[in-house]
Amino acid sequence: MKVTTYCSMLPSPLGELTLVADGEHLTGLHLPSLEGKPMVVSGARKDSSPFREVIAQLEGYFAGTRTTFEVPLAPQGTPFQQRVWQALQEIPYGRTASYGQLAERIGSPRAVRAVGLANGRNPIPIIIPCHRVIGADGSLTGYGGGMDRKRLLLDLEAHTLPIG
Repeated sequence: MKVTTYCSMLPSPLGELTLVADGEHLTGLHLPSLEGKPMVVSGARKDSSPFREVIAQLEGYFAGTRTTFEVPLAPQGTPFQQRVWQALQEIPYGRTASYGQLAERIGSPRAVRAVGLANGRNPIPIIIPCHRVIGADGSLTGYGGGMDRKRLLLDLEAHTLPIG
């Protein structure tokens, strides 16, 4: 039985995001290319109805009124990547962690480079917050969406932290 793939576009401060779902779960969130071109999902049915909740939550996030996401996710990856992506979701809003700290969290302290590769293959950035990973010295490190976008996301979170 073939599963229908749906896609929809969402304007954002990062450019036009491409959302991908299987009808029940979000399977992808793609940032536009560094040149600003949105991702094209071949064979996907363009339909925004499976994305109503995720769109509302992302709009709240970008408006600074939402700090967590409650969206059913189904990222496709290896068991190791799944562990890394789960650990990413445990980094609190407005906080950061290093690749080494993530490797420790998943019980593979010597797998820092593999954690970095898994982080870079995250198919649902923002919601699985790979932008919250920094270098061991506290410096901003690579981001598939570009360093300007990483800085924008970290600045957004730093300036919208709840008071109290």
